[in-house]
Amino acid sequence: MQITIGGQSESLFGNPPEVGDQLPKFKVQNAEGNWVKTADIIGRITMLSTVPDINTPVCSLETKRFNKEADMYPDARFITVSNNTIEQQRDWCAAEGVANLQLLSDEELSLGYAMKVYLPNNGTLARTIFLVDQTGKIVYRQIVPELHDEPDYKEALAALNQITQRRVDD
Repeated sequence: MQITIGGQSESLFGNPPEVGDQLPKFKVQNAEGNWVKTADIIGRITMLSTVPDINTPVCSLETKRFNKEADMYPDARFITVSNNTIEQQRDWCAAEGVANLQLLSDEELSLGYAMKVYLPNNGTLARTIFLVDQTGKIVYRQIVPELHDEPDYKEALAALNQITQRRVDD
């Protein structure tokens, strides 16, 4: 799959999972250095976003936006993953006051390779959003076409509204 970085075409490691696919197996680290595995994510509606570098303006804006949105969705978990180190992420969260979402490190690129969202020539993750239901099934996917652009928040949140509403209606 192709995206652009500053207008230049770049290839992802492969083709990311599609809507209807199960979340692949991976492991990432939390701020305490503990492993968080796919199995730990399943069981709750999750908005999973990946960003290239938490210390860049667009990634920072996106993560702060989802941190703010997390307050309005008590039945959903918000996770942002970058391949920054745990220390870089901890410093960023402290500086930005982010506490409503979980920032996880994919320094070892387990998620990047498993979900095919790694950009080998750039050495970072692509900017993506996956909405995962309680069973681990992907119900929404957004691969941002230009790495330097923010995602379509309205579309992603509309998908989250739909699944949380569906859950209420069940």
